[in-house]
Amino acid sequence: MNSAMTRTLCRMLIVLMAWMPFQVAQAGIISTDQAVASAQSDRAAVLNLVSRSDVASKLQSLGVDTAIAMDRVAAMTDEEIRSLAGKLDAVPAGGDGVVVLILVGVILWLVLWRK
Repeated sequence: MNSAMTRTLCRMLIVLMAWMPFQVAQAGIISTDQAVASAQSDRAAVLNLVSRSDVASKLQSLGVDTAIAMDRVAAMTDEEIRSLAGKLDAVPAGGDGVVVLILVGVILWLVLWRK
């Protein structure tokens, strides 16, 4: 029984290896100008988001000054900016507004009332 099961498993693995496509990774060299331009465009996208009127009013309602938020964004590393910009691109436009409000409310409740 063990031998039959082993043969079946091996056959299944062989078929799956032949059937599933292999992805080939390609690496390339990018110039310094391209890397700097990418970092600058990501930083500009995050700064534009912080400077929007609806985001600025939400920051004000949470007690954060817009100028301080922009200074903090300017002080972020390129890695942090790239991560944040990637998350901004992944969020659907206006799709998760209720979820974000609930999440902010839960976080504020945990921080303020659970002390």
